[in-house]
Amino acid sequence: MAALAGTRSERQGMTLILGIDPGSRITGYGVVRDTGRGCEYVASGCIRTGNGPLPERLQIVFRGVSEVIRLHGPVTMGIEQVFMAKNADSALKLGQARGAAIVAGVEAGLEISEYTATQVKQAIAGTGGADKQQVQMMVMHLLKLVQKPQIDASDALAIALCHAHHRQSLIPHGLAGAKRRGGRLRL
Repeated sequence: MAALAGTRSERQGMTLILGIDPGSRITGYGVVRDTGRGCEYVASGCIRTGNGPLPERLQIVFRGVSEVIRLHGPVTMGIEQVFMAKNADSALKLGQARGAAIVAGVEAGLEISEYTATQVKQAIAGTGGADKQQVQMMVMHLLKLVQKPQIDASDALAIALCHAHHRQSLIPHGLAGAKRRGGRLRL
């Protein structure tokens, strides 16, 4: 008997998407279900690393993201790209936390796409200049949430919603399975 392609949720027209807002102290995560007609809230929260040495904090990010993946079973992940911060040390730590989250996704076999903060804001609020509170309010509206998620979790949900939007825009072109890296598609 031939095996069915894709996961059960993909066969039913639903895809679980993980959004990650990386940080060396707080990494936000958000999981949404893309039904093809919109997205539904599944889960969100924050992975808090504390004040320990950076290698230990990176391990906490890796393990935390791995646990979220194990618990919810997403098939794809969107993550925010590193922006150039005023402080080079902060940008390096952010990049390392982002790397730990990406490795967790790759280890779980997820398709991973990267988005700039401007792309996420544009997809969610309609303007790349939206502030965090505007994004948070739009996330609440789009996912029909009655309580405000923590700001890092809200940002992660926005990334997941942005990823869902980009995946939907690729489907009519037959590119939904393509890998997106740095704004370019790899087929």
